Amino acid sequence: MAGPKIEARKASDLAYIENEGPYDKVPWDQYIPRLYGWAKEQKVMPGFYPMGIYLSNPKTTAREKLNSEIAITFKGKAKEAGGIKIRKLPAMKVASISHKGPGSEFDKTYSKLREFVDERGYRVSGPAMEIYSKKPEVVNGVTILYAKVMMPVVKK
Repeated sequence: MAGPKIEARKASDLAYIENEGPYDKVPWDQYIPRLYGWAKEQKVMPGFYPMGIYLSNPKTTAREKLNSEIAITFKGKAKEAGGIKIRKLPAMKVASISHKGPGSEFDKTYSKLREFVDERGYRVSGPAMEIYSKKPEVVNGVTILYAKVMMPVVKK
């Protein structure tokens, strides 16, 4: 796992599907083909890496009520269609850390990132985002996830 850092993220156009339910039960295998199919229909250039924006706090929200947006960035003019919404993801400063491991280890990754944010004199200013840089792999029966975890931040 690469160490945490603060970085600037440029604004981007986002195509997304709203999801309600447990974060570990998101139907990625349905959403990702829909998003890339939408990009093809709209004749826009999709980003390479899908992402999840996690709007609810799993420590304070019932699992079945967790809200997320499963998204891709894109370039070009597009319209919402087939349950796919679009919006601008604003430019922002984020704290980020790489995660390579099972989903059960995300808590450790998030804890390390929150500690880094606090130590550097920042506070989290928006929902956590995960950008998936590689397809998950199964190693010895365990699914290994490759993600860049980001939290928008501002100085305290």
